[in-house]
Amino acid sequence: MTRTPDVRIPEANVIHSRLRLRQLRLMLALQEFGSLRRAADHIGMTQPAATKMLHEAEDLLGVELFERLPRGMRSTPFGETVIYYARMVFAELSGMREELVALQSGNLGRVAVGAIPALASGLLTRTIATLKQSHPRLSMSIQVDTSDVLVQALLQDQLDIVLGRIPAGARAEELLFDSLGEEALCVISGAQNPLAKATQLSWAELQNMTWVLQQQPSPMRAIINQVFHNARVDIPSSIVETTSIMTLLSLIQQTDMLGVTPLSVVEDYPGRDLLAVLPIKFEARLPPFGLITRRHRIQSSAMQAFMNSVRAEHALAK
Repeated sequence: MTRTPDVRIPEANVIHSRLRLRQLRLMLALQEFGSLRRAADHIGMTQPAATKMLHEAEDLLGVELFERLPRGMRSTPFGETVIYYARMVFAELSGMREELVALQSGNLGRVAVGAIPALASGLLTRTIATLKQSHPRLSMSIQVDTSDVLVQALLQDQLDIVLGRIPAGARAEELLFDSLGEEALCVISGAQNPLAKATQLSWAELQNMTWVLQQQPSPMRAIINQVFHNARVDIPSSIVETTSIMTLLSLIQQTDMLGVTPLSVVEDYPGRDLLAVLPIKFEARLPPFGLITRRHRIQSSAMQAFMNSVRAEHALAK
């Protein structure tokens, strides 16, 4: 049954009112088994009824969804698209069921959050503290890592929300970004470091020091590399790589190593007097940070509560 190219795809409201979940289940079964008889058995209907249902779906959409082969069936490009969205529909329905069960038991639900290190000890910590007061039975899991790692986990549905930045090369068309602001970067040392007493420094003077930096290809590391390049200075050869802010701050305090961090991390740090912000020009800024979610994902009550709390805490801190 080949559709002519000039057949018009129906309006969205027509698809909404006439396309049935059972038709989508049949298409997923056809994709899995490649046989109309086996697909019909799988969803508990007769083969003639399944044939009729598939014809009705194709007539509604105006395109051929499955190619009839001598032995079995194979999805067309139109069918692949419908199958992709069918999987999303059933995934969201499963999420709805889990949330209903959670609400029935008195819970708000569960949210999996990823946060970059620079925000984990400040904004994220304040948000969690506030949320657990207002929603004590909200379940949260937290992953702290660089933006490139977290966004990849988000795209694989391992996380619900990322509190971070859109990394270079990310599939931005699949993401929604709610910007919260920008952060200035600074070079820090321990208060005991001889450089802490300097009134002016250049990148060349710091090139031979040992640096504590994030791993590549994190946005912060890319900016630091670019700063040295712009200053026509080789990237330091002695580097300790870590994504942990606490490891960075501990090394800075106990050694003569240097680090780069958002200024807000220093300002929020309880041992602020143990650190020194070095007097060196740092014009480069990180990309804006904010809340990152999947574009086509329906936001659960738990997700909405978390994001609203983040926005409120950030506004209070300004």
